[in-house]
Amino acid sequence: MSNLKVGFARVDVTPQMGTPIAGYFKERYAEAVLDALEVNAVAIDVNGKKVVLLSVDHCGLKIGAITYFKGLIKEATGLSEDCIIISVTHTHTGPITEMDSKNVLVQKYVEFLGTRIRDCAMFALNDLKDAKMGWKVGSAPNVAFVRRFRMKDGKVRTNPGIGNPDILAPIGDVDERVNVLRFDREGAESVVIINFGNHPDVVGGCKISADWPGFARRIFERSIPGVKSMFINGAQGDVNHVNVNATLGELNDLENDFDDVLRGYGHARHIGNVVAGAVMQVFDKVNYVDVDELKVVEKTISVPSNMPDPKDMPLAHKYNDLHNAGKDEEIPFKAMELTTVVAEAGRMVRLENGPDHFDMKITGVALGNIAFITIPGEGFTYMGRALKEAKGWDLVLPCILTNGSYGYFPTQEAYDEGGYEARSSNFKAGVAELFVKEGTELLDSLR
Repeated sequence: MSNLKVGFARVDVTPQMGTPIAGYFKERYAEAVLDALEVNAVAIDVNGKKVVLLSVDHCGLKIGAITYFKGLIKEATGLSEDCIIISVTHTHTGPITEMDSKNVLVQKYVEFLGTRIRDCAMFALNDLKDAKMGWKVGSAPNVAFVRRFRMKDGKVRTNPGIGNPDILAPIGDVDERVNVLRFDREGAESVVIINFGNHPDVVGGCKISADWPGFARRIFERSIPGVKSMFINGAQGDVNHVNVNATLGELNDLENDFDDVLRGYGHARHIGNVVAGAVMQVFDKVNYVDVDELKVVEKTISVPSNMPDPKDMPLAHKYNDLHNAGKDEEIPFKAMELTTVVAEAGRMVRLENGPDHFDMKITGVALGNIAFITIPGEGFTYMGRALKEAKGWDLVLPCILTNGSYGYFPTQEAYDEGGYEARSSNFKAGVAELFVKEGTELLDSLR
């Protein structure tokens, strides 16, 4: 008899048309569906100790929604909240999920999403079967690219545009590794967890889509019958799909969008093909390992707030008011630079009177010598690399935008250099390094 049992479930959470869409600093409303949004759940039981991992096709779930959804699952299943892990894929073509929204469609959708997340967790727990686990790391080349650049004028810009002659050099690097965790179940479909870091902001527009993570799941499952998959995003705060040096065929299925970023549904399919291919590279050659114990550790860390300088507030209020009034054309910036100053102004107004810190939870889950580590925001590639290198583990899966969506966690260098992510971040410089330190210590405590 196996010590390990695994269950899987999937439910559809596609919203009704007219629901506001999250992901940009402009209003969008759902007008069609390109592909369904889903919740995928994997339940894990080792000798009676249970956790459930859920991945939701949404841009971000703030802590109020996370707390509400966990409460529903706890009531229905008896699981403690630390054993409920809720992640989002970060698609930018999914609905707004603000708990305090005045929009009736958003209110109805949040209630609907909560019941569906609860149901999916229950279904996965009811589907537990004896299983064995294997792991391997594949590679997805040339689909994730550095999106921050040093320009010839000394500034740092995010998404400066294809072939921009003013680009001096990229800042950062890309982690093309795809973590693959495979569970073979007795008398049931195998289950695969896919973990790879890249922004799912490829589709754009006003049509609902799970973006490339949805493609990756569907393509992989069609290619290998009898398998179900769940995607969990990795560190992606400073990388996306935009290759600023793209030429010829690399520009297929891409069109320039409102913020001077090339997007397209066909390109989302391309990324899905490559990521699914990375999983198929290693699927049959995973390293099977024994699982005798499941451990869960949760801790709260205090992160200093990026409160504004009072002298900057008059201009911040001006830009914020213009943006809220739909008058972005009166703000003297364009494309991604406009997005940057609007996001920065919003952050300043939001934090003008505090708080001076944020308390955030991170969770570590050890499954034998495999570990999941949750990060409740958008970590830079540096964070993912550093956590993967925690000593003593066969494999570490960084789970970004999990159990919260607090925004960007830029590196110290990003604050020194400037740019969209640091200027819009709710947190003081040092936040990325703090999460790496605390996350590494949490991983050590699981051993």
